[in-house]
Amino acid sequence: MKTGDLLIIGGNEEKCKKGDILAAFIKLSKKMPGPVGILPAASKIPEQVSSDYKKVFSSLGAEDLIVIDASSKAKAETQSTLDAVSELSALFITGGDQKRLSDFIRGTSLHRLLTERWRSGMLIGGTSAGASIMGKTMIIYSEMKSNDDHLFIEMGKGFGFVDSLLIDQHFSQRGRFGRLIGAVAENKELMGIGIDENTAILVSENKFKVIGEHQVFVIDGNSGTLVDSVKTERGGEEMTITDFKLHTLTSGYSFDLTSRKILSGKEELK
Repeated sequence: MKTGDLLIIGGNEEKCKKGDILAAFIKLSKKMPGPVGILPAASKIPEQVSSDYKKVFSSLGAEDLIVIDASSKAKAETQSTLDAVSELSALFITGGDQKRLSDFIRGTSLHRLLTERWRSGMLIGGTSAGASIMGKTMIIYSEMKSNDDHLFIEMGKGFGFVDSLLIDQHFSQRGRFGRLIGAVAENKELMGIGIDENTAILVSENKFKVIGEHQVFVIDGNSGTLVDSVKTERGGEEMTITDFKLHTLTSGYSFDLTSRKILSGKEELK
């Protein structure tokens, strides 16, 4: 059976009838029967976030919406939560803090069920923190240390729907190129995907297509080399790297995750 699609959004998507990304999510959700679930566990204001998405999804034609409460590991283990998720046609994971998602859900019965349902064809969408959590490995936090201008990056574990991808969001808007290429240099088995705001990738099997307003960046270190890593006087780390590949895509373009090349329709770009 074909796995479900993944709609991975860079955050700050348009929440209106003309918003291409959320309209695409609701359209795709109708491929299977059942309600659309909203998972706001990443947010510290889950009621407000859920209410906002219920309004926009209703305006886009969703008729049956339910909120999945998984704001603790205990709630992620309850039978009522598992029963609700078992009936969904699609699940939307809101923004907030991806560490909360990992702390509350990763390794629980809910996590195992989400993986099983996705493998059975259920659509899963996520924005901002809900985008980062899609990978097996994710960036939890980064900070520029002012005492030596060193970028500190904290890594963590995600849900693992796309094992080979390291997803970063709000990418151009928050200047995150440095942190993503640094993370890929330290984890060369991963391909870095930086997604701008109001932009998304729709992952279907081994390809993704870009939709939305801005760009998606692909950082491929598979053939590259981490030449050197130097510790600064204050414990920071600076790298010399070479032969990394960079791809940038705008709306309508697709990328083959197996060949690691941009596609235009069914034709490969030379």
